[in-house]
Amino acid sequence: MTGKLYLVSVGPGTAELIPPMVKDALAASEVIVSYDLYLTWIQPWIAGKDIRILPLTQERERARLALEEARAGKMVALISSGDIGIYAMATLAFEDMLETDLFDVQLIPGITSANACASLLGAPLSHDFATLSLSDLLCPWEWIEKRARHIAEADLAAVFYNVQSRQRQAGVYRVLDIMLEHKRHETLCGIVRNAYREGQTVEVVSLAELRTRRFDMLTSIVIGNRFTKRKRGWIYSPRGYGNWDNTPDTVKADTLPTGAVWVFSGTSDGNALAHEIASAGHTVVVSSATDYGAELVTRKCPGLTTVAGRLGVERRRELLRESAARAIVDATHPFASDMSQQLIGLAGELSLPYQRYERPGSADAAPAADVHHVASMDAAAELAMRCGQRIFLATGSKELVRFVKADGAAGHQWFVRLAPDPQHLQRTIDAGIPRAHLLAMQGPFSQAANEALWRDWAIDCVVTKNSGDAGGYSAKVAAAAALGIPLIVVDRPRVDYPAVSTGFAGVVAALEVLR
Repeated sequence: MTGKLYLVSVGPGTAELIPPMVKDALAASEVIVSYDLYLTWIQPWIAGKDIRILPLTQERERARLALEEARAGKMVALISSGDIGIYAMATLAFEDMLETDLFDVQLIPGITSANACASLLGAPLSHDFATLSLSDLLCPWEWIEKRARHIAEADLAAVFYNVQSRQRQAGVYRVLDIMLEHKRHETLCGIVRNAYREGQTVEVVSLAELRTRRFDMLTSIVIGNRFTKRKRGWIYSPRGYGNWDNTPDTVKADTLPTGAVWVFSGTSDGNALAHEIASAGHTVVVSSATDYGAELVTRKCPGLTTVAGRLGVERRRELLRESAARAIVDATHPFASDMSQQLIGLAGELSLPYQRYERPGSADAAPAADVHHVASMDAAAELAMRCGQRIFLATGSKELVRFVKADGAAGHQWFVRLAPDPQHLQRTIDAGIPRAHLLAMQGPFSQAANEALWRDWAIDCVVTKNSGDAGGYSAKVAAAAALGIPLIVVDRPRVDYPAVSTGFAGVVAALEVLR
């Protein structure tokens, strides 16, 4: 006798959202294989059945048990919450199923966590969206982070599953930082806990505020896009948003000069380079990630056209194409490797000349300097906590979470200096840095200024990036040596630039072929 395997979805956790197909499958089944929590929602329909329960961590064993019973000719229901085909049990059953198996298979679809959470918030997923699990038990963290970056760059609405557990505290904050790199801080988001179950909570917050919260495995996060709106406490994303004129950013291609060299600048020397290129007779557009950066361009390089904001790759592609850009000059910060990779990709896609201006690095030339070089922020955080208690971070705001959320970070005091950009300041405060431990001032800083500040704050360890003399690196090395405190240096990421110059003259010379 041929058996049958029902792969049954029982939805988010309430009998009212279980479809009739589930009841029919359960009625036809002799054996029910499940985790005990799921049975509470289907109890009225499984009386008298042969019920097999395995705990939460034994998903594969549950699938194998169901397969064995179906091979024995029985009618079997393998139960999962949500939709059994999405982050759930169906794929485990298919993985262990044999080509020679004779039993029938029927999958009963259900309401996913994404659907359930979205319905409690309104209609945030009414256009393109993505789902992403933040659990690295079955997927390398590097893949999760890469996928998160693509979601952010495309400004997709998204739902995050398996947000935070006792063992996985920091990952969600890294993903949210990636979202903040590309999405607007005001993007509307939702926090839903226990959707359609006892203890349900629903809250609408901004993306920036979301970064300050704590979560658990019963929580899902819904991220909107730049078009997501709020009405009567609900959030929704319009079904059509192809007209960029309706986007929150105010940049319009028809207001930009045509045939310009686009300089992507994130530093003072990048702005100076833009001025140099304009002085050589080129029309220049300077793109800055923040309004504060654009303000500095206007102040230092009057007359140049500026574009401000974290527009994302789709919008940059649109503006470069519609304004008939002539070349891309990448003068972003030495540590903005993701942005450089994006610009290299856009240059290739749009057949635009690409030139990288790479700020020269600096040697550790200082007497008795106690300098330690590391390859990552995580390594810097670990070493800093071994070297000191009152730790000064000159690493910018984007990577703060890697320090203040690291294991053991609560036993140390963290001090931060950064540029006076409102978004960076808010991110620093959101990370939990006390205002008394925060200095917002435009650099670079002299050795004397560093010494005075670190002495007043009783700093016993400093972390910085190897950002070159233009970023005040040598002054930090000298100040740390003078005070006898260790300096931890995060080395620059390696990027395979297709064309690179370490001086303004080289960039300007490379652009001469465009005349």
